[in-house]
Amino acid sequence: MARNVKIKTARAELDMTQKALADAVGVSRQTMNAIEQGNYNPTIRLCRAICKVLGKTLDELFGEENDDER
Repeated sequence: MARNVKIKTARAELDMTQKALADAVGVSRQTMNAIEQGNYNPTIRLCRAICKVLGKTLDELFGEENDDER
């Protein structure tokens, strides 16, 4: 599983720590770190909660990037 730099970037845009985001979505900071590192595959419910807090869509944070679609 690839690292999720998009979540980290969206957090940084809001000046939000992993702990603050984790608290907002009801998981531990360690779980949020594992998601960002690509070591944990979150449920769709958790993905949607993260998107809501960060003000992003599922595609923006979790969509696959495909260079062929340019």
